[in-house]
Amino acid sequence: MSDAELVLRSTRVVTPEGTRAAAVAVSAGRIAAVLPYDAEIPAAARLEDLGDHVLLPGLVDTHVHVNDPGRTEWEGFWTATRAAAAGGVTTLVDMPLNSLPPTTTVEHLRVKRAVAADKAHVDVGFWGGALPGNVGDLRPLHDAGVFGFKAFLSPSGVEEFPHLDRERLAASMAEIAGFGGLLIVHAEDPHHLAAAPQHGGPRYADFLASRPRGAEDTAIAGLIDQARQLDARVHVLHLSSGDALPLIRAAREEGVRITVETCPHYLTLTAEEVPDGASEFKCCPPIREAANQDLLWEALADGTIDCVVTDHSPSTADLKTDDFATAWGGISGLQVSLSAVWTEARRRGHGLEDVVRWMSARTAALVGLGAAKGAIAPGRDADFAVLAPDETFTVDPAGLQHRNRVTAYAGRTLYGVVKSTWLRGERIVEDGVFTAPKGALLSRPR
Repeated sequence: MSDAELVLRSTRVVTPEGTRAAAVAVSAGRIAAVLPYDAEIPAAARLEDLGDHVLLPGLVDTHVHVNDPGRTEWEGFWTATRAAAAGGVTTLVDMPLNSLPPTTTVEHLRVKRAVAADKAHVDVGFWGGALPGNVGDLRPLHDAGVFGFKAFLSPSGVEEFPHLDRERLAASMAEIAGFGGLLIVHAEDPHHLAAAPQHGGPRYADFLASRPRGAEDTAIAGLIDQARQLDARVHVLHLSSGDALPLIRAAREEGVRITVETCPHYLTLTAEEVPDGASEFKCCPPIREAANQDLLWEALADGTIDCVVTDHSPSTADLKTDDFATAWGGISGLQVSLSAVWTEARRRGHGLEDVVRWMSARTAALVGLGAAKGAIAPGRDADFAVLAPDETFTVDPAGLQHRNRVTAYAGRTLYGVVKSTWLRGERIVEDGVFTAPKGALLSRPR
């Protein structure tokens, strides 16, 4: 404590042991100690008294489409990381597609890192991609520091990132398992999708019918079978189907190494409330019915679903047409994710400790950053979000930092106002005022 440069004091600090009044001492960008609230403050330390605002560990969002370079008119590192910081997210991991080039070779990773280097307001890591024909690139990418590899089991929506059929999935999975890597999977079965009714047009009910739960369930069952055979570590991205949960529970009971995420839009929005033609609500897999949403919340509560991430996937406004078949599929929610999840979590009887577990501790652990991120504990990076949990705001797209301010959350009143965000002991945004970029580019821990 004697060498602390900064002490943040609050009557409510969320720690792994629970929420309590505490003083958090910071030295050289890391948490030096978590002390009693009334601990003596060293003479050399600056005190930030947060009053009754809650001090949380910064969120770790492991599913963000930054789209930079190549589609920077959709999003970019400058705007995405500002949105993250404004929402209390201090670390994000960028998806390998929707940028040009995609992150599927070491050279493409170098391009991505060079673009991000001077634009990151928060810490940024990178996923690699598993495509048909790039099995030989997977180990070099792993050695270069990507956190794992994303694969699609159905068309991705962009030509430069084709999906894997069962044989190619097995080849990529075997290679990744061989060096102890992580395979993360968009799990929708293309045959189920092809057989579903494809009407097109503005009716959300028609779009929902075109992406049935069975497509997810079948793809997840196949993924489990292959992971079991290869003893591979796999992660299911953006789970929306509650019907797949028994499969996942059974697989875990028999020792299959599978983890699962879901997203704020599946937990807070329902098919019943999506207006026809409102393609700002379009994503794949889709937002489903309220009864299905209840199953996802139950699975979060019992630990079947490990974590909550945004799958922030914006586009330009012109691609969000009123035809659900042709509109770009992606939800923009990075800046409001904490507040959206907290609003519904508190309604369902959950506390901020649960939200921190889902959106910070477990996401950090997923990508191997659990020793540095995800908790207010000695030795961790001094990454914090300061939250007024009982204050509300109404989402105004004009106030978002996203490059394109089209969002399914527009007009919604949410609980939880992020007052400031801190990265390695430095305040990077407070009341909408940002510092210069201070984020670091992260590599997978060795």
